[in-house]
Formats: sequence, C-alpha cells, structure tokens
Amino acid sequence: MVVAQGLTLPFEDETNIRKDFLETFDYCGEKQLITYETKEWSAVCPFSGLPDYGTLKIEYVPNKKIVELKSLKYYIVSYRNIGIYQEPATNRLFTDIFSVLAPQFLVVTTIYNTRGGIDATCRIEKGIP
Repeated sequence: MVVAQGLTLPFEDETNIRKDFLETFDYCGEKQLITYETKEWSAVCPFSGLPDYGTLKIEYVPNKKIVELKSLKYYIVSYRNIGIYQEPATNRLFTDIFSVLAPQFLVVTTIYNTRGGIDATCRIEKGIP
C-alpha cells in the first residue's frame, strides 16, 4: 500500500461522485457542437492528499439530450473532495456524461495545472463530430 508523505488531508472515495446530479432536457434541433469549459475543475490526488486544479473542457454533439448547466456545475463540484488520479478522473467524467447524454460525439479534456514541473492533459473522444 502506498502512503502519502507528510501531512495527509482527509478526502472521500469515488462513491461520493454525484452522477445523480446530472439532469438533461430534450433536444431536437440541427446538429451542433456544444462546448462547456471551466477553469474551476478540482479533485484530490490520492497519493499526496493535495488538490489537483485545472481546466475541464466538455465538447459534444447532442443526439436527443442536452445537459442542464446548473446540474453539470453541481456534478463537477462533487469531485472537489474526491481522491482520484487524473487519468481515472477524466475517464469517470467521460463515462458519466456519455451515459447520461448518449451523444453523437463527446470529448472530455482535463488540463491540469503544473505539478512537480510536469504539465498533464488527459483527453477521451468517442463518436463522429
């Protein structure tokens, strides 16, 4: 078992991510690319217990549903005390959003602030834009 060095701040596990916050509404318009971006993305590094901050970008072409923005914000904020590595966090975001929207196309990108001199960007894409 790996244990963080120094002070360890408490954090929660992935079961506390609130996918149930995500709400949608019907869409029946023309094909369009929708982009949401926030620089207020954060989760907790489970190794150090320190927060990981960055930018979250969601791009999608809706099939029949659009995510309601206030519910998306609440969902995103539910990560802020979750201990999850960067790559699994991106995968979880992608999986949750894809399962709720069933879009024609989805890209989820997380761009983390520099940590230990290393910049990290994670991106998952599925479908045809």
